[in-house]
Amino acid sequence: MDVLEKLTILTDAAKYDAACTSSGLERKGAGFAMGSSRDFGICHSFAGDGRCISLLKVLLSNCCRFDCVYCVNRRSNPVKRTAFAPGELADLTWQFYRRNYIEGLFLSSAVWKSPDYTSEQMLQVLDILRNRYQFGGYIHVKVIPGTSALLVEKLGALADRISVNIELPSSASLAKLAPDKSKDKILIPMGQIHNKIAELRQDRGLFGGKRFAPAGQSTQMIIGASPENDRQILHLTESLYRRFLLKRVFYSAYIPVIEDKLLPARETMPPLWREHRLYQADWLLRFYGFTASELLDEQNPQLHPYLDPKCCWALRHPELFPVEVNRADFEELVRVPGIGTESAYRIIRARKLCYLTWDGLRNIGVVMKRARYFLVCNGKPFPMLSRNKDAFLMAMMSPKEQALFRKRERKWFQPSLFGVSDGGEDTDVSVAAISAPPLSDKQKEALQCVTIPVFT
Repeated sequence: MDVLEKLTILTDAAKYDAACTSSGLERKGAGFAMGSSRDFGICHSFAGDGRCISLLKVLLSNCCRFDCVYCVNRRSNPVKRTAFAPGELADLTWQFYRRNYIEGLFLSSAVWKSPDYTSEQMLQVLDILRNRYQFGGYIHVKVIPGTSALLVEKLGALADRISVNIELPSSASLAKLAPDKSKDKILIPMGQIHNKIAELRQDRGLFGGKRFAPAGQSTQMIIGASPENDRQILHLTESLYRRFLLKRVFYSAYIPVIEDKLLPARETMPPLWREHRLYQADWLLRFYGFTASELLDEQNPQLHPYLDPKCCWALRHPELFPVEVNRADFEELVRVPGIGTESAYRIIRARKLCYLTWDGLRNIGVVMKRARYFLVCNGKPFPMLSRNKDAFLMAMMSPKEQALFRKRERKWFQPSLFGVSDGGEDTDVSVAAISAPPLSDKQKEALQCVTIPVFT
């Protein structure tokens, strides 16, 4: 099999690995190596200056000795198998980089013969790139669960970011769908990576310039292949951030490509909207000071399909609103729907010079469509604020959420005269492909009984 055919098979096999992440690393060219790594972003994402940055996302091999039920590369699945020789993949990466096709490498693999054998082959790829070709670009490598501590350390010394996939949200689901993997085989390498990163950061300068995964570690979780609810997933996410100080937890909506009684049926739509909501909640955990218990509880274990997590939290706590924008501290401001961290900092800086007005808030960049219902400015609510509940609910939703809302729930929702269109033929057709779970009775009741916070 020639290199091009291998590349076709192994890049296609890698498409289910979530890797759209910023590198988190700023490393300028050193003068003796080819390439550099910037903290703008990696893997088909847009940089701060508008550039689209990409990397080669590929498996070293799709020959797997594990039989994970959800995986397209599992041992019992009849797919065409192949593997790169370390020199082949390193040379391919180097040639692509020299031609400006890519700016880095995302390397993963199926479990080829054994975890340690696979990791040794991956280590050879990284060693050739870093030492023979003097490659200075970004490298993200996935550690195989069960890899020995020595190999994990060697991989981290050559990669910019390193990660171990948590795979599924509970030990029970892992035992059911991935019997060859275990909680310990996943968490032990994660702990080792965390300890090594912390050790080198604490003793910076004492190890002769040694480096270990300077862009940190991340993990990936499959959503929709197992029955765990969003509350369980967020509590696990919160625990991983606190225990291992991960850079990111990635959520991958399960795409039914395999027919099995333990998995959703082939015709089931991927839970892409649920994945989107989890990323929003994850953002609140990392940057807004929220906890998993605040976002979801036993009575509300699922994220709302039509309202984002921050808005849902605000509607469940009307006693905390409205907030006086000229006196509230940073923690209060960032919990207001329509105000992000940057807008909160701008508000705090601006009010040192003068009292803010509604026009001033708009100029700062606050999303007034939402924030006006949760703020007062100099003791006064937003002028001529509508009391219409329907208009309020539509103001809380993005255009896609509005279209989905109209398609799914028009039987019990009457749009206002000054709201959006009635969801006819001109509705965005891409919304039809979004799989959002139906509202529970409690969620419908909560929407119907919404009160506008500023008037409570």
